[in-house]
Formats: sequence, C-alpha cells, structure tokens
Amino acid sequence: MTPAQRTRLLPQAYRPLFAHAGFKRLLPALAASDLGDGMSVVAVAWLAIEIAPPGRSGLLLGAALAAYALPGALGALLFGRLLRRLPAARLLAADSRIRAVLLGCVPLAWAAGLLHPVLYVALLAGSSVLHAWGNAGRYSLVAQMLPPDQRLAANALLSSSVSASIVVGPALAGFLAAGVSPAWLIGLDALSFAVLAVQVGRVGASGGEPKTEPKTKWESEAESEAESEPGPHAQGGAQGGADRPSAGLLLLRKQPELLGVLALTWFFNFLYGPAEVALPLHVTDDLHAGAALLGLYWALFGAGAVLGGLAAGALRRFPLWPVTLGIVAGWGFTLVPFGLGASAPVTLACFTLGGLVYGPFTALSYTLFQERTPAAWLTTVLAARSAALLTAGPVGTALGGPLIALMGPRGVLAASGIATIALAAVGAAVRLRSTRRPASRSVHG
Repeated sequence: MTPAQRTRLLPQAYRPLFAHAGFKRLLPALAASDLGDGMSVVAVAWLAIEIAPPGRSGLLLGAALAAYALPGALGALLFGRLLRRLPAARLLAADSRIRAVLLGCVPLAWAAGLLHPVLYVALLAGSSVLHAWGNAGRYSLVAQMLPPDQRLAANALLSSSVSASIVVGPALAGFLAAGVSPAWLIGLDALSFAVLAVQVGRVGASGGEPKTEPKTKWESEAESEAESEPGPHAQGGAQGGADRPSAGLLLLRKQPELLGVLALTWFFNFLYGPAEVALPLHVTDDLHAGAALLGLYWALFGAGAVLGGLAAGALRRFPLWPVTLGIVAGWGFTLVPFGLGASAPVTLACFTLGGLVYGPFTALSYTLFQERTPAAWLTTVLAARSAALLTAGPVGTALGGPLIALMGPRGVLAASGIATIALAAVGAAVRLRSTRRPASRSVHG
C-alpha cells in the first residue's frame, strides 16, 4: 500500500496533516517523548523507593515527584523576560536537550553507584526547569506550521498522544521494571527527548502575525493597568502589556467566572498530589505487590481518562458548572474505598472509574477559557493559568510525604478523596451564592 493510499484511509480532517512534511516528521518524535514521560510516571516513583534510606521512602518519593514538575512553574515565572520572545522551535528544542542530558545522567549515576537521593532530586529538578516553555513551544510550533483550519485536528492528535502515553507508558514501565532497573527506563525517556531535539532542529516553521480584533471593555481596562505598572514594558504599548506576566492575571481579574474555574482547578490538582504519592506506597506497603500492579493502576486510569475525554463533547448540552463540580466530587468518591481497606480488584475498578470521571475536566475548563477570552489575548491568559496551575500538583505531592508518615498510604488516599468531595461542596455553595446575588440586587435595588 502506497503512502497516498494509506492517507486516504484516514478521516478527512487528518489527511492534510500527514501530507505536511514537517508535521509528519515531528509527530512521531512528540509521541515518543510522550511515551517516555508515561513510563517515567512509574519509573521516577519506583527508583525513589529503591534508593531511599530506610523509613524515608515517602519523603523521597514526594520530593522526587515534586522535583519532576515544580521547577517548570518557577521557570515559567523566572525566565519569562528571557525566553518569551524566542521562536517556538528553539524553546521546544532547548527543553528537549536539557531533559535529554539531565535525565540521561540518572542511569549513568545509578550504574556508577553515585545516585544519592539528593543528586537524584537535583537531576529531576534541573530536567524540568524549562518544561513549561517547551510545552508552550510545542503547541505554538504546530500553530505556526499549519493553517488555522488544520490546527484543531493537529491539537487533537497531540492530546491523544498524551492520553495514550498514560495508558501504554505505565503498563510498559511496569512490565520492563520486572527485568531492568527503573533507572534505565528514565534513560529511555532521556533518549526520546534527544530524538525530539534532533527532529525539531530539522523542522522548518513559518510564523504569522496574529489577527487584530476589536477590544472588549474589560480587555482594554486590563491592558491599561498592565501598561501603567512599572517595568521594562511599561512604555511598550499594547504588545508590551500583553508580554507582561501580570497582564494575563489582570485580564482574569475582570472575569470572576474564570477566576472561579482557576481556583477550583488549582485546589483539585493540589488535592490530587498526595494521592499520587500514596498510591505507589499503597501498592508496596498495603498490598505487598510490585511495579506491575502500579503500572496497571495508571494504565486503567489512563484508559478511563481517554474514554471520558472522548465523551466530553456530549457534555456541552449540560450546564458547565454543575458538570464540572460533579466531576470533582465523583473523583473524590472513587478514592474513598482505598481507605476502607478494599481489595486490589475493587480499587482497580475505582481508579478506572476515576479516570473516566476525570477525563472531561480539562477539556471543559479549557473550553470555558476559550469562550470567555478574546482571541488576541488567549495565549496570555492561558500562560497565566498554566503558571498558576503548575504549582498545584507539585505542592500537593510534596505534602504527600509528611502526610503518609502520619496517616499511612490508605489514610492519605481516603483523606484526599474526602477533601475533594468537600471542595466540590464548597464550590457549589459559592457558585449558588454568586448566581443568587444579582437576582437579590435586582429585587432590592
């Protein structure tokens, strides 16, 4: 079968993508790096448990998982003035090279007997310092490469690659960890980023000027506030205000509904963090099982999330806020059985259901931001959103270690679930109060 015949077998929306030489070259490398990161979900945690001093596995596990993500938030804030003007391809390539080198040092140090816990955490932290910029470069590069009518299909492929890596990566890592050290699995992740760096260097991209659209009232007010603040861009006009990290937050301040979604998402991700730390120790300490079972938990969660994400389109006919709050509460309920001493088959089913429930959440959140934000400022607002949310999960995972020392893995999983249910209840009460307030003012005003 010729390439042209294979392309005709694809759905109509995806055919132009595989006729584009640059995108066709880049997609497999992006998918390989996604798979490597999916394997690292298990490998990073498992290696931390292996090299931790006696009685300190929970603390090192929390530190390792936080180090693998938290510096990305710091890098998004600290290096903004330095990096935000660089081309998307250079950002993606720089992030890929750093991850390839520093993650590649992990198996080398382990083989040499030099992988001290402090060195392990430092290598993980250094590898992730530009990852927020690399992720932004990924989507910006695709937007530059392709015309507007092809970008939705391209983004769907990229997001599907990430979802598939959550299913395949942990299961593959659990299988391979039975024969090789998880340090070598992290080395495979490093190799995937080395391949991505090479492929990005081979891809040529052409950018375009964003379309200028009429400004809304709240957009103009936020822009004026951003320009009036002291700083290197204070005299730079509208573009200078858009470049400032504070501009996105000022725009969000004009939209209480978006701030509410951001706050709910932050606490949702924060409360998920301790559960991510507790699950590996629940497998080892409570269930006395190995990496294969941990990989199965994550694979089933990923499979549920893929199915839930695909169902997100059908949820648009329902009110956004009740569905979103229902998702938060539903995820909390799926964690409670862990604390009740349920068996592995039961908790595997709960984790699968949890993935199914969680799947639509990100799509619904992004949809609300896209619908409420002017197109010319969407990147700025989403950058502010990402900078805020990047702190939530790592802070939660860092808290997971001390909580496990106090409550044990099962207790932390159950407490995370109960707190998440309480978050949904608080969100519902705040939302109900905010919707009643305008009506009350109209009656008594």
